[in-house]
Amino acid sequence: MGYVQEARENHVKKKVEEALRSKMKQKALKECDDYTKKYAECALGRTLSVVWQCRKQAKELNNCLHQFTNDSVLEEMKKEYMLKQDGKGTVTI
Repeated sequence: MGYVQEARENHVKKKVEEALRSKMKQKALKECDDYTKKYAECALGRTLSVVWQCRKQAKELNNCLHQFTNDSVLEEMKKEYMLKQDGKGTVTI
């Protein structure tokens, strides 16, 4: 495989990447909804004390979100996008 072909496979336009990131975040929030609810319940009625009172819930939420929002997930989404684009001509996100 030539350098140009490889670069094309690994490159997506900035707007496409932004859309993929947005889609990735939406999926993460959906998948981590239970953790989000637990954190929100803990934070309800608190101000500054939320930092130490809800540390466990915040850590669980962050761990969950990180599973679905990291560079390897984004790269996989880019590959899927490029494969669909090559197969169909154009793809909407």
